[in-house]
Amino acid sequence: MKTLIEYIAKSLVDKPEEVEVKELEGEQTSVLELKVAKEDLGKVIGRQGRTARAMRTILGAASIRAKKRTVLEILE
Repeated sequence: MKTLIEYIAKSLVDKPEEVEVKELEGEQTSVLELKVAKEDLGKVIGRQGRTARAMRTILGAASIRAKKRTVLEILE
C-alpha cells in the first residue's frame, strides 16, 4: 500500500524527491501519512479534493484484497 501511494504521489508532483510516506500499522487498520513539498500540496489534493478522493478510493480497493482497512492522511 505504501509503495502504491508513493508511486501515485511522485507521479503528480513537481518535486518527487520530497514525497514521504509513513505507515503506522495497527491490528485492524493501517494509516498512511503522505507528506509532500508545500508547493505541491494543491496537486496532491486537487480541485475540491478530487485527486485525494481518487487516491483514497484506489487505496480502499487495494486494501480490500489485503483484508485490512487502510486510511490515507495528507499532512501539511
